[in-house]
Amino acid sequence: MLGYAQRPQDVPPPPPDKPAVQAPVEEPPEEDPAAVPKTYDFNPIEAEKEVKVGRYYLKKGSLKAALGRFYDASQYNPQSPEAFLGLGEARERLRDKKGAKAAYQKYLELDPGAKNAGEIGRRIKKLG
Repeated sequence: MLGYAQRPQDVPPPPPDKPAVQAPVEEPPEEDPAAVPKTYDFNPIEAEKEVKVGRYYLKKGSLKAALGRFYDASQYNPQSPEAFLGLGEARERLRDKKGAKAAYQKYLELDPGAKNAGEIGRRIKKLG
């Protein structure tokens, strides 16, 4: 065993420092969730959930969160009048007149006999 031990003066000096060359590191695009576009398959149950959560955010005053939920609902089920009504309300409160008007018009197109059709018609006129 003594043959394997070295005394401190027998240890060779470390090699001189050389700059390390590193290859560029690329992160895969799927690591960033924002880079992957969201896909929407027809899913009326998910749309209904999004509308409920959007209503909650609207009551809470989180307008941008509500807008996102109503938008998602309108994508999951493009025939959902509730999604477009919520989308119109959120956009109106965010002062997006053009977007609110378009959403309200789509709401009335999907549900022309709605109880609040008169009120929504007045809102559309008010929005210009």
